[in-house]
Amino acid sequence: MAQISLTVHGRSYQVTCDDGQESHLLQLAEHIDGKMAELEGSIGQVGEQRLLFMACLLIADELYDAQRQVDGLKAGRPAGQRAPAAAAGGPPGASEEQASRALDACAQRIEAIAARLQGA
Repeated sequence: MAQISLTVHGRSYQVTCDDGQESHLLQLAEHIDGKMAELEGSIGQVGEQRLLFMACLLIADELYDAQRQVDGLKAGRPAGQRAPAAAAGGPPGASEEQASRALDACAQRIEAIAARLQGA
């Protein structure tokens, strides 16, 4: 087991992880730190606990949307389309177009979240 120090919003946290996972955890901490800095820049000082909570909500929302997109692509649905009563496969060669639409939908969702947070 490896011990690593992660810094988020100026605070250091000691974390134990499997050997070889250190760089991955550093990237995750950097992502969280970036979200917190982005939020703080757009909504100002709201307290560290609330800022961390809001960053976690944003990241969870991104993950949820990405998982829905992946599930939709696996089921052969275009991005943003809800699952039909009976799953239908997409036409051959459509996966590249579907992936492009999924990425566009994710980008639009992230922009909408950022806009809502700026108004908060």
